[in-house]
Amino acid sequence: MTESPALVLRGLVKRFDGVLAVAGVDLAVPAGSFYGLLGPNGAGKTTTLSMAVGLLRPDQGSAEVLGRDVWHDPLAAKRALGTLPDGVRMFDRLTGPELLEYTGLLRGMPRDVVAERSRDLLDVLDLARAGRTLVVDYSAGMKKKIGLACALLHAPRMLVLDEPFEAVDPVSAALIRDILHRYVGGGGTVIFSSHVMAVVEKLCSHVAIMAEGRIRRVGTVEEVCAGRPLEDVFVEVVGGRTATGAELAWL
Repeated sequence: MTESPALVLRGLVKRFDGVLAVAGVDLAVPAGSFYGLLGPNGAGKTTTLSMAVGLLRPDQGSAEVLGRDVWHDPLAAKRALGTLPDGVRMFDRLTGPELLEYTGLLRGMPRDVVAERSRDLLDVLDLARAGRTLVVDYSAGMKKKIGLACALLHAPRMLVLDEPFEAVDPVSAALIRDILHRYVGGGGTVIFSSHVMAVVEKLCSHVAIMAEGRIRRVGTVEEVCAGRPLEDVFVEVVGGRTATGAELAWL
């Protein structure tokens, strides 16, 4: 018996001021996969992921998280997933432990469970020594890690992460990769967007390439690459160009 997908998107459409940002996205993410969503700036990745997790209402289409409809049964869907949105402000005038406590209590978790899991996450993510430092004063890497801790706190079965490695130093990136590998190894599903081809090629089992609001290529990494570097496939699919010798000759 084939396991149901962790995430199913059907015909997602979104317009902003008449401009079509997402043009009917269909996607099925296998449970237990490490799924990379690629695309150039403006491809619609963030908009698609925002609709998938209930942060942005689609103009058309539907999203299901582990069989729960995100818009018809939002509480059940959101209990099953953890999110790390790109650019969404946290309550950063709190310390790391305070932010985790606030997040856990908002989710209705018992206070003692929140305290225990917070200690574990802060320790593993190397944030315990930040002490009473406010999140607003964290480095970019630390902010990504505390955001990931908030996403993991309620032990979701799916993580949706928008640019989790952007502006992150190599040490923090390696730690995040290790945690995500362990999470998938334990049966979880990770979906993340990224511009870093090497990270996607190294981490992911599956990949989808977006351009102009549409999915252009989808499958396992092996299927999509077909023996070629992922970067070459990506540039070909999204219509990248190469400067000719005649261009910028004054350089």
